[in-house]
Amino acid sequence: MTESPTTPQGLPNPSPHSLKNRIMRILWGCVQATLFRYSPRPMLRWRAFLLRLFGANVASKSRVYPKAKIWGPWNLTMDDYATIADDVDCYCVARIAIGAHTTISQYTYLCGATHDFEDISFKLQPMPITIGSRVWIAADCFIAPGVTINNGAVIGARSSVFKDINPWTVNAGTPSKELRKRNHPLNPNPGNQP
Repeated sequence: MTESPTTPQGLPNPSPHSLKNRIMRILWGCVQATLFRYSPRPMLRWRAFLLRLFGANVASKSRVYPKAKIWGPWNLTMDDYATIADDVDCYCVARIAIGAHTTISQYTYLCGATHDFEDISFKLQPMPITIGSRVWIAADCFIAPGVTINNGAVIGARSSVFKDINPWTVNAGTPSKELRKRNHPLNPNPGNQP
């Protein structure tokens, strides 16, 4: 039998989330499991409407596919043509912002919070993730809390990103490492990035 987490004084740990947050997550969970999840793939505007209904700031031309999992839409921002593919897990305890023309590929985990392992109660630490414009995060990547992926970056499949990523670079691995510069459309010489 497992014990429920307690404070150092032996009292139960209160939830780090407000009652309103917990109620909204229950309501969103019901909507996501039905109206969102079982909507046909082409119904992108319907899913954007549902996300906006729960406080998301998603552009009308953004794309979220039906099997994507969004933890708290009120912490999600997406610009035009930003895409969250099927089976992406968007754990947006803190703000997750995705720029225009950016693709988050299937099975990627955007992790918007961690826990303080030095605290006996493992206190939740929400940390925002910022993903710039014209970024491609390939399949099955892990994006750690507090990371910024700058404009034009590419993250190779199955990579784990634990630190900020420079603009217009190609990165891969666990932990992710910069492999090379990427051509900027306004500056075809990758050695002189703006």
